[in-house]
Amino acid sequence: MKMHGLGNDFVVIDQRAGGRMPDAALVRRIGDRHRGVGFDQLAVIEKDNEADARLVFFNADGTVSATCGNATRCVARYLMAGSGRTRVSLRTERGLLDCVDAGGGRTRVNMGAPMTGWEEVPLAHRMDTLELPIPGSPTATGMGNPHCTFFVEDADAVDLERFGPAHETHPLFPERTNVQVAHVVGPDHLRMRVWERGTGITLASGSSSCATAVAAARRGLAGRSVRIDLDGGSIEIDWRDDGVHMTGPTAHVFDGVLTPDYIGEASE
Repeated sequence: MKMHGLGNDFVVIDQRAGGRMPDAALVRRIGDRHRGVGFDQLAVIEKDNEADARLVFFNADGTVSATCGNATRCVARYLMAGSGRTRVSLRTERGLLDCVDAGGGRTRVNMGAPMTGWEEVPLAHRMDTLELPIPGSPTATGMGNPHCTFFVEDADAVDLERFGPAHETHPLFPERTNVQVAHVVGPDHLRMRVWERGTGITLASGSSSCATAVAAARRGLAGRSVRIDLDGGSIEIDWRDDGVHMTGPTAHVFDGVLTPDYIGEASE
């Protein structure tokens, strides 16, 4: 399936009935926007003994990602539409995530508690995650994957094509990092752009939105419930006692079948 959340697009493979996990070469091939399908992330749905399903995520470069908020919302909406239910649970590397129909075609996912300790993000060594010793004093946040959030005067003025990769591989982040640039629009209203590790610039990112909302609240720039305007649209983030809740729309674009020849070429 091809799906997207605010333009953050995914290929989703439903393997609950069986099938082999795609290797890195096949992931990269499917992710090629000229010779494949194209995606920001690929998500594989598997059976789970406790949750309604288990999700495994891959970046466009074939590396594994522990979490992907918008893809989780897309899959949750797909499973709810297929079952007629209004709530499902999905297992990711973040644990069991509760997903509910928020009305108006929107889906809400509790992405779990943010991780703000240096070893949880993780960072290379002990330091205060609120303001890192990097020009711009960004904030580090773990949402199952690492995030580095810069608060700037104008997020749209940042050359993200250069700024993103320069910080994705900063030595303070041993697992690389997602990079966000954000500015305050008004009370509890942020504008954010994102560079995702292993993918590049994306129109939206759920986990990055959660990390940016948490960072803004920690720095006193916003409350714990905010609207974030992304290149692909707006998302609502609510940092509650039980976790960071993310609410927004999803879209199921089309279903498709990869040909045996195509899959075989990727494995050669």
